[in-house]
Amino acid sequence: MVLTRRIIPCLDIKDGRVVKGTHFIELRDAGDPVELAQRYNEQGADEVVFLDITASKEQRATIIEVIKRAADQLFLPLTVGGGIRSVDDIQQILRAGADKVSINTSAVLDPSLINRAAERFGTQCIVVAEDVRKNFDPNPDATPITLPDGSTCWYEVVIYGGSKPTGIDAISWAREAEDRGAGEILLTSMETDGTKDGFDIPITAAISEEVGIPVIASGGVGTLEHFYDGFVKGKADACLAASVFHFKEFTVRQVKEYLAGRGIPVRL
Repeated sequence: MVLTRRIIPCLDIKDGRVVKGTHFIELRDAGDPVELAQRYNEQGADEVVFLDITASKEQRATIIEVIKRAADQLFLPLTVGGGIRSVDDIQQILRAGADKVSINTSAVLDPSLINRAAERFGTQCIVVAEDVRKNFDPNPDATPITLPDGSTCWYEVVIYGGSKPTGIDAISWAREAEDRGAGEILLTSMETDGTKDGFDIPITAAISEEVGIPVIASGGVGTLEHFYDGFVKGKADACLAASVFHFKEFTVRQVKEYLAGRGIPVRL
């Protein structure tokens, strides 16, 4: 059986509204999350991701209300991330109607959270989001990656919305996340986020080859060909995008028809 490749719109939510930035900053308003998700549902999206990007405790009620509204109206899988620190937080979000949760900073700070969450809710519910950036400093413990220009670097995991480097090698962290029970990796390159220059293919391909669980490529889509490259060159199982969908440059259906025309199996 050929597995179909997934197209996933991502909605970054701040104060109950969808926003979109570049390199994680310069945010602009993109609309109501449930209205946008409904639009993507109608266009044939395979899933929708909601990320509560400010995710401070006082904002938590907002995202719970958004999830409940979305779950009532949508008929596609919903992944929610942002500010999830505990098994109780995960339970609250799943109870509100999410199908999966995405954990990032909290998983790096306490990797056993992945084990506990996977044991309690099942690996299929647990997505580990990995934000990464290139690092050219020598690191004998990291996996070297050769870039298209021939230079070599390693990719470092960053947390707190990209603001704090960890010194952790992205490939070894993806492996550990899988070993601990993550069902998927959501991989975002800070370098490409919002640039519309395409996915960060070197790290996407390296992690896709390293782990046995699905990898979602994220960060940098600007053209239809970028989706194709994410699947073919990046070896990703799913491609996630935001601004090209929010600002109506493409519909999900257009993307899928293009991919199908180029031989990528998608659900139409």
